[in-house]
Amino acid sequence: MARSDALQGFLDAAFVAFDQCAQDLRSRRSMGQIFTHLEAVQSERPDIGKRLPVCKRHLDEALTIKTDRRAIEVLIERFKALEPLLEWKWRQTYDSSASENFLMSHANTLIVGPGGLEDREDVWIGATLMAPNVRYPDHAHPPEETYLVLSEGEFQSGQSNWFSPGIGGSFYNSPGIKHAMRSGKKPLFALWALLPEQPQH
Repeated sequence: MARSDALQGFLDAAFVAFDQCAQDLRSRRSMGQIFTHLEAVQSERPDIGKRLPVCKRHLDEALTIKTDRRAIEVLIERFKALEPLLEWKWRQTYDSSASENFLMSHANTLIVGPGGLEDREDVWIGATLMAPNVRYPDHAHPPEETYLVLSEGEFQSGQSNWFSPGIGGSFYNSPGIKHAMRSGKKPLFALWALLPEQPQH
């Protein structure tokens, strides 16, 4: 079994970008395990590509970034090549911590993971797009998570104040920690990688 060139090219670029940008030792450990799992290829789901209106309005702008980091430039180009194959979805559950415009102004896509382009349970890599002036709801999940931020925008993790990682910024969310994000005057775009707890054998 082999991956499509578009998916394998993106994952190769993501490996390099996360390796260069993720400095937290917990992120580096987690990402090492994620990409070790990804050496085992699983089947891709065909013909699932679907864009939401927010993608049509804001994705091109979000992916037009200025950086002198070659790894980020390659990652963006590989994502653009992959994006027509991806299925974008709304987050269906959220609370009052989200902005009133949240539902129609955001989109998530799962590249690898449950129900993703490569449907698998052991790792999740996906992306979030938000229109300008949108707040994502507070949320938490059992898997640990590493973000790679590819736009302007602010994030919150646990009891932290809002912080701006910047383009190429990366940070770690420990299992179960509450976190959120919000866009400013420009769209927000970020990748995230989750490592579910692996069963013991």
